[in-house]
Amino acid sequence: MSNPIEKLFWSIALPGFGQLLNKKYLKGLLFVFLEILVNTQANFNTIIMLSFHGEIEKAIALTDYQWLMFYPCLYFFAMWDAYKDGGGGSERYSFLPFVFAAYFVTVGCIYSSKLKIFGVLFGPVWLPMLFVIPGVAAGFIIKAIIKKFAEPKKQAFD
Repeated sequence: MSNPIEKLFWSIALPGFGQLLNKKYLKGLLFVFLEILVNTQANFNTIIMLSFHGEIEKAIALTDYQWLMFYPCLYFFAMWDAYKDGGGGSERYSFLPFVFAAYFVTVGCIYSSKLKIFGVLFGPVWLPMLFVIPGVAAGFIIKAIIKKFAEPKKQAFD
């Protein structure tokens, strides 16, 4: 039996793994290739290690933002695709939390070299990760608004 949550979590571990579990081999290998390409070109593994060690300024200096900007959309689309192909996401507008997380994380990338929160510069790893939370929340809120106001009301018959 297919478990869409399992596919989602493997896609979180590495974009493409969920697709491989879904037996979508070409798509899975394409996502793995794109993840490695973007990761390498953006210096992402290095900036992750520097960020974990608290060396945010060094992480910012080594980040290739032109490449890093691709990562959020690639990452969240791969997650959504694995989840949907695995049998999840059948409810209308269930893609919205993924889409808005990608948007917000991209904005987090854009401002990560300058934006301080309570005087703390979080940098290109931690600030985008913090932006996941309001992104997912915005997706669920917009989904609820659309379902409440944009969908036709069901008529009750006596």
